[in-house]
Amino acid sequence: MQLKFRVPIFDVKNLEFKVRGQDILSNISFEIYHGEYIAIIGPNGGGKTTLIRLLLGLETPTSGEIKIFGKKLKNFKEWSKIGYVPQRASLVDANFPATVEDIVKMGRVAKRGFFAGISKEDKEKVIDAMQKMDILHLKDKMVGTLSGGQRQRVMIARALASSPEILILDEPNTGVDVKSQQRFYTLLRKLNKEENITILFITHDIGVIADDIGRLFTINRKATICNDPKKILSCEEMSELYGIEAHLIHNHKHEH
Repeated sequence: MQLKFRVPIFDVKNLEFKVRGQDILSNISFEIYHGEYIAIIGPNGGGKTTLIRLLLGLETPTSGEIKIFGKKLKNFKEWSKIGYVPQRASLVDANFPATVEDIVKMGRVAKRGFFAGISKEDKEKVIDAMQKMDILHLKDKMVGTLSGGQRQRVMIARALASSPEILILDEPNTGVDVKSQQRFYTLLRKLNKEENITILFITHDIGVIADDIGRLFTINRKATICNDPKKILSCEEMSELYGIEAHLIHNHKHEH
Protein backbone atom coordinates (compact mmCIF):
# COMPACT_ATOMS: atom_id res chain seq x y z
CA MET A 1 0.00 0.00 0.00
CA GLN A 2 1.33 3.44 -0.94
CA LEU A 3 2.03 5.62 2.06
CA LYS A 4 -0.25 8.63 2.27
CA PHE A 5 2.55 11.17 2.46
CA ARG A 6 3.97 9.92 -0.84
CA VAL A 7 0.76 10.69 -2.73
CA PRO A 8 1.69 13.78 -4.74
CA ILE A 9 -0.11 17.06 -4.21
CA PHE A 10 -0.19 17.41 -8.00
CA ASP A 11 0.19 14.48 -10.36
CA VAL A 12 0.23 15.66 -13.99
CA LYS A 13 0.31 13.20 -16.89
CA ASN A 14 0.71 14.02 -20.60
CA LEU A 15 -0.95 17.42 -20.30
CA GLU A 16 -1.78 19.25 -23.52
CA PHE A 17 -3.55 22.55 -24.02
CA LYS A 18 -4.42 23.97 -27.42
CA VAL A 19 -6.12 27.21 -28.41
CA ARG A 20 -7.61 27.30 -31.91
CA GLY A 21 -5.46 24.33 -32.86
CA GLN A 22 -2.23 25.91 -31.63
CA ASP A 23 -0.16 24.18 -28.93
CA ILE A 24 0.16 26.31 -25.80
CA LEU A 25 1.39 23.40 -23.68
CA SER A 26 2.45 20.01 -24.97
CA ASN A 27 3.19 16.63 -23.35
CA ILE A 28 3.79 17.91 -19.80
CA SER A 29 4.18 15.40 -16.96
CA PHE A 30 5.41 15.97 -13.40
CA GLU A 31 4.65 15.34 -9.74
CA ILE A 32 4.82 17.81 -6.87
CA TYR A 33 5.23 16.38 -3.37
CA HIS A 34 4.52 17.76 0.08
CA GLY A 35 7.25 20.07 1.41
CA GLU A 36 8.81 20.91 -1.96
CA TYR A 37 10.02 24.37 -2.98
CA ILE A 38 9.72 24.74 -6.74
CA ALA A 39 10.19 27.59 -9.21
CA ILE A 40 8.61 27.65 -12.66
CA ILE A 41 10.44 29.83 -15.14
CA GLY A 42 10.13 30.47 -18.84
CA PRO A 43 9.67 33.21 -21.43
CA ASN A 44 6.54 35.35 -21.66
CA GLY A 45 3.95 33.45 -23.69
CA GLY A 46 5.64 30.13 -22.90
CA GLY A 47 2.61 28.82 -20.98
CA LYS A 48 3.59 29.30 -17.31
CA THR A 49 0.38 31.03 -16.21
CA THR A 50 -1.71 28.69 -18.38
CA LEU A 51 -0.16 25.72 -16.55
CA ILE A 52 -1.13 27.19 -13.17
CA ARG A 53 -4.67 27.88 -14.40
CA LEU A 54 -4.93 24.25 -15.51
CA LEU A 55 -3.70 23.03 -12.10
CA LEU A 56 -6.37 25.16 -10.40
CA GLY A 57 -9.18 23.98 -12.67
CA LEU A 58 -9.59 27.46 -14.19
CA GLU A 59 -8.90 26.04 -17.67
CA THR A 60 -9.70 22.58 -19.06
CA PRO A 61 -6.85 20.61 -20.68
CA THR A 62 -7.22 19.51 -24.30
CA SER A 63 -5.89 16.12 -23.19
CA GLY A 64 -4.00 14.54 -20.30
CA GLU A 65 -4.84 14.18 -16.63
CA ILE A 66 -4.37 16.20 -13.45
CA LYS A 67 -4.79 14.67 -10.01
CA ILE A 68 -4.75 16.73 -6.80
CA PHE A 69 -4.05 14.91 -3.52
CA GLY A 70 -4.78 11.65 -5.40
CA LYS A 71 -8.17 12.77 -6.74
CA LYS A 72 -9.04 13.61 -10.33
CA LEU A 73 -9.34 17.37 -10.75
CA LYS A 74 -13.09 17.23 -11.43
CA ASN A 75 -13.64 15.37 -8.14
CA PHE A 76 -11.41 17.61 -6.01
CA LYS A 77 -13.32 19.87 -3.61
CA GLU A 78 -10.86 20.82 -0.85
CA TRP A 79 -9.65 24.06 -2.41
CA SER A 80 -8.79 25.57 0.98
CA LYS A 81 -5.70 23.30 0.87
CA ILE A 82 -4.38 25.42 -2.01
CA GLY A 83 -3.43 29.05 -1.46
CA TYR A 84 -3.21 31.01 -4.74
CA VAL A 85 -1.84 34.50 -5.34
CA PRO A 86 -2.53 35.46 -8.97
CA GLN A 87 -0.46 37.77 -11.14
CA ARG A 88 -0.69 41.47 -10.25
CA ALA A 89 -2.74 40.67 -7.12
CA SER A 90 -0.83 43.30 -5.15
CA LEU A 91 -1.60 46.14 -7.61
CA VAL A 92 -4.50 47.49 -5.56
CA ASP A 93 -6.28 50.75 -6.37
CA ALA A 94 -5.16 53.48 -3.95
CA ASN A 95 -8.81 54.17 -3.04
CA PHE A 96 -9.75 50.54 -2.40
CA PRO A 97 -11.86 50.72 0.80
CA ALA A 98 -10.41 47.87 2.87
CA THR A 99 -7.91 47.51 5.69
CA VAL A 100 -5.12 44.96 5.72
CA GLU A 101 -7.10 42.87 8.20
CA ASP A 102 -10.20 43.00 5.95
CA ILE A 103 -8.19 41.65 3.00
CA VAL A 104 -6.62 38.82 5.01
CA LYS A 105 -10.05 37.88 6.43
CA MET A 106 -11.29 37.43 2.85
CA GLY A 107 -8.97 34.45 2.52
CA ARG A 108 -10.59 32.89 5.58
CA VAL A 109 -14.26 33.42 4.81
CA ALA A 110 -14.26 33.29 0.99
CA LYS A 111 -15.10 29.59 0.98
CA ARG A 112 -18.19 30.05 3.19
CA GLY A 113 -19.37 33.53 2.29
CA PHE A 114 -19.15 36.72 4.33
CA PHE A 115 -22.44 36.19 6.13
CA ALA A 116 -21.33 32.98 7.82
CA GLY A 117 -19.69 35.04 10.57
CA ILE A 118 -16.15 34.97 11.89
CA SER A 119 -15.32 32.29 14.44
CA LYS A 120 -12.63 32.40 17.12
CA GLU A 121 -10.55 30.02 15.01
CA ASP A 122 -10.95 32.31 11.97
CA LYS A 123 -9.66 35.27 13.98
CA GLU A 124 -6.68 33.27 15.22
CA LYS A 125 -5.80 32.10 11.68
CA VAL A 126 -6.04 35.67 10.35
CA ILE A 127 -3.70 36.97 13.07
CA ASP A 128 -1.34 34.04 12.53
CA ALA A 129 -1.19 34.70 8.75
CA MET A 130 -0.43 38.40 9.36
CA GLN A 131 2.29 37.49 11.85
CA LYS A 132 3.91 35.06 9.40
CA MET A 133 4.04 37.78 6.75
CA ASP A 134 5.21 40.42 9.25
CA ILE A 135 2.23 42.74 8.63
CA LEU A 136 0.36 42.52 11.96
CA HIS A 137 1.44 46.07 12.80
CA LEU A 138 -0.27 47.23 9.56
CA LYS A 139 -3.62 45.51 10.22
CA ASP A 140 -5.65 48.75 10.51
CA LYS A 141 -3.98 50.50 7.55
CA MET A 142 -5.91 50.95 4.30
CA VAL A 143 -4.37 48.53 1.83
CA GLY A 144 -4.22 51.17 -0.93
CA THR A 145 -1.79 53.28 1.13
CA LEU A 146 0.84 50.53 1.45
CA SER A 147 4.05 50.05 -0.53
CA GLY A 148 4.26 47.37 -3.23
CA GLY A 149 6.23 45.06 -0.96
CA GLN A 150 3.73 45.45 1.90
CA ARG A 151 0.76 44.82 -0.40
CA GLN A 152 2.51 41.72 -1.71
CA ARG A 153 2.78 40.34 1.83
CA VAL A 154 -0.88 41.18 2.50
CA MET A 155 -1.98 39.13 -0.52
CA ILE A 156 0.17 36.19 0.56
CA ALA A 157 -1.26 36.45 4.10
CA ARG A 158 -4.75 36.30 2.57
CA ALA A 159 -3.78 33.05 0.83
CA LEU A 160 -2.26 31.70 4.07
CA ALA A 161 -5.40 32.45 6.11
CA SER A 162 -7.10 29.26 4.90
CA SER A 163 -4.15 27.19 6.24
CA PRO A 164 -3.17 25.79 2.82
CA GLU A 165 -0.78 22.89 2.31
CA ILE A 166 0.58 24.44 -0.88
CA LEU A 167 1.08 28.08 -1.84
CA ILE A 168 1.05 28.96 -5.55
CA LEU A 169 2.36 32.40 -6.54
CA ASP A 170 2.26 33.80 -10.08
CA GLU A 171 4.99 36.41 -10.71
CA PRO A 172 4.73 37.61 -7.09
CA ASN A 173 7.40 40.32 -7.43
CA THR A 174 5.66 42.47 -10.04
CA GLY A 175 6.10 46.11 -9.03
CA VAL A 176 8.20 45.28 -5.96
CA ASP A 177 11.64 46.76 -5.29
CA VAL A 178 14.73 44.57 -4.92
CA LYS A 179 14.99 44.95 -1.13
CA SER A 180 11.36 43.86 -0.72
CA GLN A 181 11.99 40.93 -3.09
CA GLN A 182 14.85 39.67 -0.94
CA ARG A 183 12.73 39.97 2.20
CA PHE A 184 9.91 38.17 0.41
CA TYR A 185 12.13 35.22 -0.53
CA THR A 186 13.37 35.01 3.06
CA LEU A 187 9.74 34.75 4.22
CA LEU A 188 9.02 32.09 1.58
CA ARG A 189 11.97 29.97 2.74
CA LYS A 190 10.74 30.28 6.31
CA LEU A 191 7.23 29.15 5.34
CA ASN A 192 8.68 26.20 3.47
CA LYS A 193 11.16 25.08 6.13
CA GLU A 194 9.44 25.98 9.40
CA GLU A 195 5.76 25.61 8.45
CA ASN A 196 6.40 22.81 5.92
CA ILE A 197 4.22 24.57 3.35
CA THR A 198 4.85 23.44 -0.22
CA ILE A 199 5.80 26.43 -2.39
CA LEU A 200 5.30 26.70 -6.15
CA PHE A 201 5.97 30.01 -7.81
CA ILE A 202 6.30 31.44 -11.29
CA THR A 203 9.03 33.91 -12.07
CA HIS A 204 10.96 35.17 -15.07
CA ASP A 205 14.04 36.01 -12.99
CA ILE A 206 15.46 33.37 -10.69
CA GLY A 207 18.72 35.18 -9.98
CA VAL A 208 17.68 35.95 -6.41
CA ILE A 209 16.55 32.44 -5.50
CA ALA A 210 18.69 30.04 -7.51
CA ASP A 211 20.53 28.85 -4.42
CA ASP A 212 17.41 28.16 -2.39
CA ILE A 213 14.87 26.36 -4.56
CA GLY A 214 14.65 22.58 -4.51
CA ARG A 215 13.57 22.02 -8.13
CA LEU A 216 13.16 24.10 -11.24
CA PHE A 217 10.54 23.63 -13.96
CA THR A 218 11.35 25.38 -17.22
CA ILE A 219 8.17 25.86 -19.25
CA ASN A 220 8.27 26.85 -22.90
CA ARG A 221 5.35 24.90 -24.40
CA LYS A 222 7.15 21.78 -23.24
CA ALA A 223 8.61 21.24 -19.76
CA THR A 224 12.15 20.57 -18.60
CA ILE A 225 12.25 19.37 -14.99
CA CYS A 226 15.50 19.98 -13.18
CA ASN A 227 16.20 18.35 -9.82
CA ASP A 228 19.37 20.39 -9.25
CA PRO A 229 18.74 24.04 -10.15
CA LYS A 230 22.39 24.99 -9.66
CA LYS A 231 23.38 22.74 -12.57
CA ILE A 232 20.69 23.66 -15.07
CA LEU A 233 21.47 27.35 -14.91
CA SER A 234 24.59 26.87 -16.97
CA CYS A 235 23.39 24.18 -19.37
CA GLU A 236 22.78 24.65 -23.08
CA GLU A 237 19.31 23.12 -22.96
CA MET A 238 18.23 25.81 -20.53
CA SER A 239 19.58 28.56 -22.78
CA GLU A 240 17.78 27.11 -25.78
CA LEU A 241 14.48 26.71 -23.97
CA TYR A 242 14.52 30.06 -22.28
CA GLY A 243 16.14 31.97 -25.13
CA ILE A 244 18.79 33.64 -22.97
CA GLU A 245 22.35 33.22 -21.86
CA ALA A 246 21.42 31.21 -18.79
CA HIS A 247 24.62 31.86 -16.86
CA LEU A 248 23.78 35.57 -16.70
CA ILE A 249 21.04 34.94 -14.15
CA HIS A 250 22.97 32.52 -11.98
CA ASN A 251 23.44 33.76 -8.45
CA HIS A 252 27.16 33.42 -7.75
CA LYS A 253 27.14 34.41 -4.08
CA HIS A 254 28.22 30.96 -2.84
CA GLU A 255 30.95 30.44 -5.43
CA HIS A 256 34.61 31.05 -4.77
